[in-house]
Amino acid sequence: MSPSPEVSVVIPTRNRPELAARAVASALAQTFGDLEVVVVVDGPDGVTLDALSGIGDDRVRVIELSEQGKAPNARNQGARNARGRWTALLDDDDEWLPAKIETQLAMAAQATKASPIIATRMISRTPRADTVMPRRLPEPDEPLSEYLTMRRGLFYGDGFIQTSTIMAPTSLLLRVPFTVGLRRQQELDWTLRAVRHDDVELLYVPEPLVLWHQDENRERISLQNPWEEQLDWLRHNRELFTPRAYAAFTMSVLSSMAAPTRSGKVFRELLDEARGHGHPGAIDYVTFLQIWALPPALRARLRDKIVGRSASASSPSSSAADV
Repeated sequence: MSPSPEVSVVIPTRNRPELAARAVASALAQTFGDLEVVVVVDGPDGVTLDALSGIGDDRVRVIELSEQGKAPNARNQGARNARGRWTALLDDDDEWLPAKIETQLAMAAQATKASPIIATRMISRTPRADTVMPRRLPEPDEPLSEYLTMRRGLFYGDGFIQTSTIMAPTSLLLRVPFTVGLRRQQELDWTLRAVRHDDVELLYVPEPLVLWHQDENRERISLQNPWEEQLDWLRHNRELFTPRAYAAFTMSVLSSMAAPTRSGKVFRELLDEARGHGHPGAIDYVTFLQIWALPPALRARLRDKIVGRSASASSPSSSAADV
């Protein structure tokens, strides 16, 4: 292995040896070979260490943390140990298509700023369907906070960024680490903080080059609903959002977490938050009301029907669908 590879791949993992091995295999199978894979085992985990020891590729380095600190801390530790100029993030339950890193490096060469973040589209895979996300790419001069939070439909947004799609200069990940302790919106938080720096821009590869496995029988942090924690985070980071984006996040993402409380007090608190510190649009009010009025199971069924129609109308490319 080169002592200074061009790209370091950082994979945080804990107690999921089969998934971690699958993620590592997809990183090692990249068409761009000048890389290392830094697997950060988040606390004592002998089973995962044994699984990784059998891979037999000297490009793989394993770092075992003395205690569990959760994914943001593990990513930060991985970046601190990265030898590459670039660091690409990969969650242990996701996979990359073979040309991901090569394609991202080609786009990075076209960047106009010194520290570009290169993201890709991805395939959200469930037992029912594959869906390409994000559904659209940012428009010229569109505020990033609005792209990532505002909806054009009632049941889903168009903008999206996910950890396993992100490649950035290692120096940027050291300068702007992930927020330790934040359970939800980790990518949104990191991206919006990073792009505030004058030398940073976000670029998207239009092809879907990541497989996001949405296994419905597996516990995911993204399915937890810590709405009070998220409200506290939002209030402490108002400067990251435009007024339109602040209202949209409060009335859609945050409300989706809080609505299962069925609390009129919480309903009024979030409505006051959106109106007092943001500028809601008509779609935000309609979204907010349907989130609170419809039972979560019914909303999920309606969303799945709409997403299913969208997926059928524009299925992933054959190379992606065949993975």
